[in-house]
Amino acid sequence: MDPDEHPAFRTARDPFQFVADFQGMPATVPAMKISIVVPAFNEEKLLPRMLASLGAARGAFTERGWDSEVIVCDNNSTDRTAAIAREHGAAVVFEPVNQIGRARNSGAAAATGDWILFLDADSVPTRDLLAEAAERVARGDVVFVGACVEMDGELRGVARLLLRGWNLLSRTFRWMAGSFVMVEMAAFREIGGFSGQLYAGEELDLSQRLKALARRRGRTVDILRRHSLRSSARRLTFSRRREILRFVLRAVIRPRATQSSREACAMWYDGRR
Repeated sequence: MDPDEHPAFRTARDPFQFVADFQGMPATVPAMKISIVVPAFNEEKLLPRMLASLGAARGAFTERGWDSEVIVCDNNSTDRTAAIAREHGAAVVFEPVNQIGRARNSGAAAATGDWILFLDADSVPTRDLLAEAAERVARGDVVFVGACVEMDGELRGVARLLLRGWNLLSRTFRWMAGSFVMVEMAAFREIGGFSGQLYAGEELDLSQRLKALARRRGRTVDILRRHSLRSSARRLTFSRRREILRFVLRAVIRPRATQSSREACAMWYDGRR
């Protein structure tokens, strides 16, 4: 008999599974730790709201017996972003290069969890959303989990069309929105994290590389359907319609060149908050 199949060895290796087998019940899902990383550049206005909502939402992890930590990456802010993060009990790391992929990677470098969840500083995560994400992760077959997005207030015209179009593409092609990226830590590290060459679209690049990894491992990826992440509509509000459409057109025609150009992606880095 294979020693791994002997009851004595199996009990020592996995007592929860042995008891579950004996009682005819499913095994208890092992406890895990979730690292929540929030990249932030001059976010003193919206960061307090985000961290307060996150504090309540993390209860979805706690009720499963999961631990969690919050890490804010101060991406070279000139306001009270870092101080506000510390006041809310978050760990703070610093990234001097003002680039979203680098900020997320710097936060991830300090993370100690089994899974990592990237959230934007202007988002409002809910307990229901994190509970749905935890439920999906607990099944054990996914490499990443994303979510659809909704915006503060009522969107009209082009802005409304763009949001609906994005959510459709996200569900169809299983692309994660950058405002909600939940990834198995081992997989994230295996593929090298976010690209340090892109100023926009880094979440699409990450999604594609993780989907390839999932296929090689015989696993899957998922975009949540029941609950969405609410986020600020400020980018659509502060940016002129012509500016938005010009960026979208450039990204469609020359995606890699556009995403790799800080100048082309200026609407994300011009400091308007």
